[in-house]
Amino acid sequence: MTTESLTGGPAPQRLVVVGSGIAGLYSALLAAEAGAEVVLLTKGALADSNTYYAQGGISAVLDDPAPGDTVAAHIADTLKAGAGHCNEEAVRVLCTEARLDIAGLGRFGVRFDLDVDGDPALGLEAAHSAPRILHAGGDATGAGVAAALIRTVLDFQAAGKIQVIGHAQVTSLSLGGERGGRVVGANFLHDGRHLGVHGDSVLLATGGAGQLFAQTTNPTVATADGLALAWRVGAAVADLEFFQFHPTCMVLPTEAREAEGNNDPLLISEAVRGEGAILVDATGHRFMPDYHPDAELAPRDVVSRTIALHLAKLGDPNGHVFLDATVIEEQRGQGFLAKRFPTLSKRTRQAGVDWRTELVPVAPAAHYWMGGVVTDLHGRTSVPGLLAAGEVACTGVQGANRLASNSLLEGLVFGRRAVEGFLGLCGGSPDAVPLRANSAAGGLAFTHAAGTPPVDQSERTTHATTALSGPLELPVVDFSPVPSNGDLFAPSLARGHDVVPKPVSWEFESLPGPGAREVSFAEAGVFSRGALRRLMTAKAGVLRDGVLIREAGVALAAWAEDVLPLNVPDSLDVRVHEDSNLLLAAQLLVHAARERRESLGAHYRSDSMKEPAVVEDFDKRYTMSRKVSLVHD
Repeated sequence: MTTESLTGGPAPQRLVVVGSGIAGLYSALLAAEAGAEVVLLTKGALADSNTYYAQGGISAVLDDPAPGDTVAAHIADTLKAGAGHCNEEAVRVLCTEARLDIAGLGRFGVRFDLDVDGDPALGLEAAHSAPRILHAGGDATGAGVAAALIRTVLDFQAAGKIQVIGHAQVTSLSLGGERGGRVVGANFLHDGRHLGVHGDSVLLATGGAGQLFAQTTNPTVATADGLALAWRVGAAVADLEFFQFHPTCMVLPTEAREAEGNNDPLLISEAVRGEGAILVDATGHRFMPDYHPDAELAPRDVVSRTIALHLAKLGDPNGHVFLDATVIEEQRGQGFLAKRFPTLSKRTRQAGVDWRTELVPVAPAAHYWMGGVVTDLHGRTSVPGLLAAGEVACTGVQGANRLASNSLLEGLVFGRRAVEGFLGLCGGSPDAVPLRANSAAGGLAFTHAAGTPPVDQSERTTHATTALSGPLELPVVDFSPVPSNGDLFAPSLARGHDVVPKPVSWEFESLPGPGAREVSFAEAGVFSRGALRRLMTAKAGVLRDGVLIREAGVALAAWAEDVLPLNVPDSLDVRVHEDSNLLLAAQLLVHAARERRESLGAHYRSDSMKEPAVVEDFDKRYTMSRKVSLVHD
């Protein structure tokens, strides 16, 4: 692929960004600042992302931290929450470089809450050893950050620096290059048509897959799209058994759900427990101290699992417990809840609960996927030309359980680093194919996809430690995107493609099954998204065991074989594509959960080995790809 323009000068690189959460918006802005052509595809409106709904904040140790807080403490807290499964180098990068990207947000118009002295108001959340959480708008941090970034993206679009294509469901990635093994663009549905866009690289920033489960904090767009896209072109994925369930999501009465038009519970931010709220059962007993010394401030996986186990112990496994925030109002004074948590105060009141004086019914809900598409510390996957950042990626930074308020930070730090990798500013080739993630080694490693050369191991240290010390400073240029004429990936003379890229043929992947075909389609039931979500909640949710996981795998295999239509690639129905992505993601998750027989972090198996897990179990990582058999690392 050449990089000359029609005028004979060097053409700017084109980055296709898929997704409009914090990782997608921030990386698109940085790449455009650096002079790259940027095309931003989002399946809904720009605000349709997990980021927009994030109530919690962004964790960062600033130049003037809270008393006693240090970057080393943030690193230690992240490693502890990750249950020994984190990539330590990724964690070091995340925590050390956090202040760079907090400053970067400021350049793009984000304003964080200040205390009475005009300094950043730092909050405390579960499993953090010191106050280090930045908020915007009290309990509306995600909305505040997203709104500022979206405004800046629209300004960039008006100036010709970014092209935004909304309501664009990416259906496949396109391969090209000399050997046809490089991602060179994306195919998408838009306005009832199949279209395509070329790119020197594609950056997946599509978020997670909360729609796999019956109860989720995620919006309806969280359907595992990026994971499925990457898997189908042969990218390695890892840590998919680790799905975090947020412990405190309001259980809305049926009439309240119908009134709000939302079947998902309302997330009650971790910060509420950080301010002193407690959990009680139906008898009024505060049960968390019975299970963990940190009580309500234990890591999320511990709190969610404890709620599930306590409810099972009480004979009400499908029930709920209660969050008591009245103690905060008593301790901090009347009006504190409304001032500190204005959005939650409004939403709980709309749901019929005055949390100043009443208990809030809560239960765990699917929140965040620690696993994803394996990348190095600059977003590069095992497939040349394909980058990933944010929740869809797996650097190993979150380990087996994510620390509260580290997700938005991950999108920032590794979104920026993916841009560095794209621009070749991190040392080595921007197309270097890394190796599989390995937490024990502290670096990243990949199983090589077929036909891809191994990367020089001497480059790994450079990739892991190099960072921008400030904003990218390359000249910004105007560009004219390749017009879409209905032909997928028509060659562009302006960009000098010497090989016409081709769409990847769609094929649903059959994963290693639980054995011989054990159920018929009729026994598995009729496929629907609701049926899939109920199945995953019951058999692969907070509490798991080998029997449940096996049953889930059998049902999923039956659905994959008998239900998915053969014309998915040609369908103009976005939901058909989403359902196929969710079904693939469910199979991948269940397969990983079956392989990890010991409990670790968010992956809890009641039939786990009884003796304490050894270090090797923490470091072991299950990595899969279409082109490589399952690897136990």
